[in-house]
Amino acid sequence: MTNPKMERKLQARHISMIAIGGCIGTGLFMASGAVVSKAGSYGAVFTYALIGVIIYFLMASIGELATFYPVSGSFGSYATRFIDPGLGFGIGWLYWILWILVASVDIITLSKILHYWEYFRQFSTFSICIVFLLLLYILNLVSVKVFGEVEYWITIIKVITVVVFLIVGAAIIFGISGNSEAGISTFIKNGEKTSSAGLLGLFGVFSTAAFSFGGTEVVAVTAGESPNPKETMPKAVKQVFWRILIFYIATMFIISSIVSADDVRLLDTNNVTASPFTIVFQNVGLSVAAVVMNIVILTSVLSAANSGMYVSSRQLFSLSSSNYGPKMFKQLNSNSTPSIALTFSAVFMILCFVFEHYNPSGYYMLLSMVGIIVMLIWIVSLVSQIRLRKAIIKQGKKAEDVLPYTAKTGVVGSYIALTVFILIIILQLVADYLTGGFLQMSYNLVCPVICLLLYIGFKLVTKRKYVKLEEMDINPFGDEK
Repeated sequence: MTNPKMERKLQARHISMIAIGGCIGTGLFMASGAVVSKAGSYGAVFTYALIGVIIYFLMASIGELATFYPVSGSFGSYATRFIDPGLGFGIGWLYWILWILVASVDIITLSKILHYWEYFRQFSTFSICIVFLLLLYILNLVSVKVFGEVEYWITIIKVITVVVFLIVGAAIIFGISGNSEAGISTFIKNGEKTSSAGLLGLFGVFSTAAFSFGGTEVVAVTAGESPNPKETMPKAVKQVFWRILIFYIATMFIISSIVSADDVRLLDTNNVTASPFTIVFQNVGLSVAAVVMNIVILTSVLSAANSGMYVSSRQLFSLSSSNYGPKMFKQLNSNSTPSIALTFSAVFMILCFVFEHYNPSGYYMLLSMVGIIVMLIWIVSLVSQIRLRKAIIKQGKKAEDVLPYTAKTGVVGSYIALTVFILIIILQLVADYLTGGFLQMSYNLVCPVICLLLYIGFKLVTKRKYVKLEEMDINPFGDEK
């Protein structure tokens, strides 16, 4: 093994597209229809607009941390340096678990999508999963630049798809297709469902909307392999916010203006032909929509799985570099890739495939664990930024003099985002308990409990205390790692 340090080969265009691609995927292509169906047109637009603003607060906070402390596998490192080493240890491993689950679920989803075509039905989902895992393993093993290029072009495909959808949707609304049912009147009619859904119904779709934006934070992980994070991170934050906010709100508006909120297909999120994108095209007589959208969703999920492979290996590298994991995980090959960490992650993904293969509800059990873990990671990053700001004041300095980039929303935006994410987690747990009892709620608690046990174990063994504000290291660095 060579190269003791990761090389910074990701360019600004890679980082921007990775952040955008991370949250324009199955959440937008599939889950958005369920939001319209449950919350109505007004509720769907309001929910995504609100969560989009909150995500901007989050991204501004993360951008501040990533430029100040650009390390690969950031979130555990943030918690260690700015909150508590024990929390850094627990969150670091929790973030690895998260991306193992995300990558595994995405690869399993790929196998299900391929079964849309009769030819692939002769192969089991397990065998297809292994083939895709091998493909992504090789892509990630070669070079981070290859990973960046793959993400860049797949994201372009997704963005083009959304843009075409918006153009076609606008044309339908203005009557070019001759569909008399499409238009503002449909949007207003669908708004009636917002009032009937009530406040609790609206809260119920917040977690779905937040999950759709999951993956945005990956931009912070790429900071460790960016040649100039002080410039690329703030630019990525600005671009991601406006592009995603426009994409999501415009998409919600068009879907709500063309498809009835009572259309039963919107709730069938397990069927690829039930994508609201597909339904819109089908409603105007485009019979090839199902095939086209199947291919697009396939590339979208492939992109998400690719990101999962990348982030999971970098997280192990980060844990090892911080002495929170075996030293072998920080060994790099000639391409500056943590190959042992990548291989270790791949093995655990195979275990997830086995679990899903022999458990009828295994797929949904894996999926249910993801949403709350994402928000826990977001919460920790927000607390890290808030504590960094407090430490700067405590040590008699100004944020502008210490931080290479300061979030325009300051800590006010961070406190707002923190409150919203905590409320969403509580509401999600309550909703799970009311609909499926303690067993369903427990799926979302497994990984947080693992994190808690890791934290307690770390504290008992090392006796290390939390980071005091007056003792926190507020000198920017990161090029060493």
